[in-house]
Amino acid sequence: QGQPVESGGGLVQAGGSLRLSCAASGRTTSDYSMGWFRQAPGKEREFVAAVTWSAGRTYYGASAKGRFTVSRDNAQNTGYLQLISLEPEDTAVYYCAVARSTLSTILPSPQVYTYWGQGTEVTVSS
Repeated sequence: QGQPVESGGGLVQAGGSLRLSCAASGRTTSDYSMGWFRQAPGKEREFVAAVTWSAGRTYYGASAKGRFTVSRDNAQNTGYLQLISLEPEDTAVYYCAVARSTLSTILPSPQVYTYWGQGTEVTVSS
């Protein structure tokens, strides 16, 4: 494994949608998960969502608010975070990360993740 590569961020108006992609580097085995976090200026990094690579189980943080959907495409070795009904409060740098764990109780913790992407910026205008 190596650093995953994110794409798909940008500027969008409130109510709009974006799909973020995260290409994993290297072979991703059944004991891996991909997580998404975000960090707004002056705030701590917060958990958004995670998906286990093999079974595709999904987990969401409070910030997802039922508007975000996490998924993965095993054949493409790529994870996705679909954002809809975006609000200005969703403005942040979004990071994907890879962890060698599938335990739901610890996937919200940034410390679990070994490999982090460079981040992609999402800006929502009002």
